[in-house]
Amino acid sequence: MQCYVRRAILRAMRTTQRIADESAILTVAPLTGAMGAELSGIDLRDPLSDSALSEIRDALHSYGAVFFRDQPLTHDQHLVFARHFGALEEHPIVNGMESHPEIIRMHKPAGESASFGVGWHSDNSFLSEPSLGSIVRAEIVPPHGGDTLFTNMAAAYDGLSPGMKRLLDGLVAVHSASEAYTSDTAVDKYDGDTAITYRRSDAITNRVEHPVVRTHPESGHKALYVNPMFTLHFKDMSKEESAGLLDYLFRHATRGEFQCRFRWQPGSVAFWDNRLVMHNALNDYQGFERLLYRVTVAGDRPF
Repeated sequence: MQCYVRRAILRAMRTTQRIADESAILTVAPLTGAMGAELSGIDLRDPLSDSALSEIRDALHSYGAVFFRDQPLTHDQHLVFARHFGALEEHPIVNGMESHPEIIRMHKPAGESASFGVGWHSDNSFLSEPSLGSIVRAEIVPPHGGDTLFTNMAAAYDGLSPGMKRLLDGLVAVHSASEAYTSDTAVDKYDGDTAITYRRSDAITNRVEHPVVRTHPESGHKALYVNPMFTLHFKDMSKEESAGLLDYLFRHATRGEFQCRFRWQPGSVAFWDNRLVMHNALNDYQGFERLLYRVTVAGDRPF
């Protein structure tokens, strides 16, 4: 972990100096010693220069998740920003908006319990080519609660012992949506009577294999790539045989020193790299409404 964080801090110092030399377009403010940074001095509604986009990418790869405040984007502006980073996904199970199918309207009405994105996970790891990243903007937020936690899976890998790293390097895990999207909280969403709705798809039952330790294709960082929501077991092992080691990895990866916490405000935008982080939407605001919109950038096969 110390090695990863030291690299991120040194890179941030160089980034801040370079940005200062270019009329202070973008300011980077780290949230914790492990990950996460707020970026300011830029309006995402404006056309973005190649230099600004490069700085955003660099910050994303250094910190795992970057956050912007006071960005009242329209749906179209949200999509324009996201397309700078790659092709966009239409979720194979969760219905997008009719007018903008690449956007998931993540609405939790007041009085209901949050049931989407709750629990530690990496978005869509059940796909053969999982999502690169997710870009979420907030429109309605509760007066308190509803924060999202993020944890740095590269720092978690760095924090393992040499022996554990040798054990994990080369291991493969099986991922599937079969449990998450057939749970009690998921069943009602197929009937179309909830704020977020699902549709039946082969993606629910498909099983895919991914390395337990993946290499980030741009930064070269190694990161753990297992999560409690979608990782079922290790390849060629039963769930029972896999449970002990997976449980340890889940506990280790979600230690406080690897995390940051983001409190949403209207107009906040969060962009996280699913190749480096897990996240967990907290369900602690039942009496209040929350409305966020998510766009997901398509990724490639982990290696």
